[in-house]
Amino acid sequence: MSENRICALFGIEIPLIQAGMIWCSGWELASAVSNAGGLGIIGSGSMYPEILEQQIIQCKAATNKPFAVNLPMLYPDSDKHIATIIKYKVPIVFTSAGNPSTWTSHLKSHGIIVVHVVSSLKFALKAQDAGVDAIVAEGFEAGGHNGRDETTTMCLIPMVSKKVNVPLIAAGGIGTGKAMLAAMNLGADGVQVGSRFVASVEASAHINFKNAVINSNEGDTLLTLKELTPVRLLKNKFAELVSSAYENGADTDELKELLGKGRAKKGMFEGDLENGELEIGQVSAILDTILPAADIISEMLSEYREAIKEQTTTKFQF
Repeated sequence: MSENRICALFGIEIPLIQAGMIWCSGWELASAVSNAGGLGIIGSGSMYPEILEQQIIQCKAATNKPFAVNLPMLYPDSDKHIATIIKYKVPIVFTSAGNPSTWTSHLKSHGIIVVHVVSSLKFALKAQDAGVDAIVAEGFEAGGHNGRDETTTMCLIPMVSKKVNVPLIAAGGIGTGKAMLAAMNLGADGVQVGSRFVASVEASAHINFKNAVINSNEGDTLLTLKELTPVRLLKNKFAELVSSAYENGADTDELKELLGKGRAKKGMFEGDLENGELEIGQVSAILDTILPAADIISEMLSEYREAIKEQTTTKFQF
């Protein structure tokens, strides 16, 4: 896969990126994914500056392969995170939830590769104009914070691939090798996988949350809170409270009060399955095992290669 644009850009073996999910993506997961040939990402959005520094130090000790840090621009101490990233020479940064122009040129001036996450063609073009090295286009199937337009991955990837020149990474609903191949056929150069890695041994998510993910079924997730920041989560007591608030005509302030602080930590990191915010994608419905990250990558790559062979059979000829 040496000619693959994502592999060449990041210096990795497989164009498979682990998403930088809050409360789930610490150094253990990031280093395991990088050591297995993909690109691991530390999710800094749930970390205080001193915690991120520790995570980067531990990740560098655990792998000699490239890894990245995901930086949501909504994070209040972004400047401190940026300083830490530069100090420890993190090679790649994925920015999200904000204007890519804010930090792209600054990071690139320090030799850092910058990737921006978008949910629409409009923002993909803005990211390209801002000078990013690659783009993640994420469909609304994805877990966690999401786009408002509810564009699916199958529609989004071909739209973006036709209009941008930088390498394109597909995200949202990708948890198998066949889905990876489908995304590549639609125009992506690689894929970003989130939910599948939540259900990994190395993920820092609470075991209660991991078990909830692999026991979930079709229709068990909900995209909600568009008035604040759209988020896809598992249905639970908290999600029911949100739905009831909408039925009762709650305004933005009431929704903010209901959400409060620490909901995501309570659910995903502390394991409160009733009162926590359980961010996960629709693909969780097909997951049924918790595996080491290396096994997940091996399984996806094997299925990907088998699916390529299947495309040469008469099933696809008519």
